[in-house]
Amino acid sequence: MTGARTGRMAVSANRGMRAARRLNRRKRDIVPHDPVEMAHDGRFEIFLAAAPGLEPVLCDELRGKGFNRPEPVPGGVTIRGGWPEVWRANLWVRGAGSVLARIDSFRVVHLSHLDSRARRVNWASVLRPDVTFRVEASCAASRIYHSGAAAERIATAIRETLGAPEAADAEIVVMARIERDVCTISVDTSGEPLHRRGYKAEVNRAPMRETLASLFLRQCGYDGAEPVLDPMCGSGTFVIEAAEIAARLNPGRHRHFAFEKLATFDAEAWQRMRAVQSQRVPAHHCYGSDRDAAAIAMSQANAERAGVAAWTEFRQCPVSEIVPPPGPPGLVITNPPYGARLGDKQKLSALYHALGQTLKTRFAGWRAGILTSEPTLAYATGLPFLPTTAPVPHGGLRISLFRTAALG
Repeated sequence: MTGARTGRMAVSANRGMRAARRLNRRKRDIVPHDPVEMAHDGRFEIFLAAAPGLEPVLCDELRGKGFNRPEPVPGGVTIRGGWPEVWRANLWVRGAGSVLARIDSFRVVHLSHLDSRARRVNWASVLRPDVTFRVEASCAASRIYHSGAAAERIATAIRETLGAPEAADAEIVVMARIERDVCTISVDTSGEPLHRRGYKAEVNRAPMRETLASLFLRQCGYDGAEPVLDPMCGSGTFVIEAAEIAARLNPGRHRHFAFEKLATFDAEAWQRMRAVQSQRVPAHHCYGSDRDAAAIAMSQANAERAGVAAWTEFRQCPVSEIVPPPGPPGLVITNPPYGARLGDKQKLSALYHALGQTLKTRFAGWRAGILTSEPTLAYATGLPFLPTTAPVPHGGLRISLFRTAALG
């Protein structure tokens, strides 16, 4: 009898342990492993994407603009807030590539599990049933490894629970990241990438993105209180971005955002937010030059569309003829050609050398920032560079900012 009772107790204990494990698994399904869901006060995690290597610079910008608890993470910065903070981030922040609202997070281990859990997301609180959507998914280190199948399950859940139509070209993008068996659901609130400010109809062959330009300006210590000169200005990105910073203009003032098609959008509140405009007049102009007449015409047209023509000046000349503009020293920053072939690099070495000689002989007191993928070209300038920053992806290459202190 004792042996039988012991056996029954062991079986009962095993059943109890299995039941407890099942209960714990159900709890993990309901309570996110890494919770990002909306809090009771409507606040949630917001992710602002940045080029890898520039996360701390973007974090510094967010901190300076008063966003709550900015924290650099791989690929961007997180903050916490509600939908007004999402709108403000899209409108105000210069260095972010996109703004994602993280609306839910849960543990999943197989596709049927994902299907059932996706149907419990409160899609109606964010998406509209009359607006098309599409789903993008990525999987890493998870038992669900097929991103296409994961995207299909989530899209089906949205269609069948909300009734919204799916379209391959939809502006509203639901993004699912499954990492270590935790699925994080986000909505891209920006739509078109944020470097598309809405004014640049013309670009040169290898344009610097406005978001990158703003972060490199910040990395060089530029805050809008000094003149800026780009001696190889191309389509005028650095010059226009610097003038906007000096005038405290919102980078998103000319464009539309995807969040305007979400269920959370308040048109009146958004119009009030957009209506607040800076009246600041920059203390100094921003200058650009280029040896190419077409580049100068392009820069002037872009500056006109951006509304900063009154504070920018462009002229055609080679780097050997640039001179400091009137007024105090400031920042020379440029994104010269890098050269794709060895022969190109050898020819470009003379260009970089001429730039360095011009800066050393005429620009005492000015700082310099040079973007290039080739350290040997940067060092051909002969400039006394500070320690370089981490390389940043740009146009299929990895570029570094070579910067100086004030030149002697």
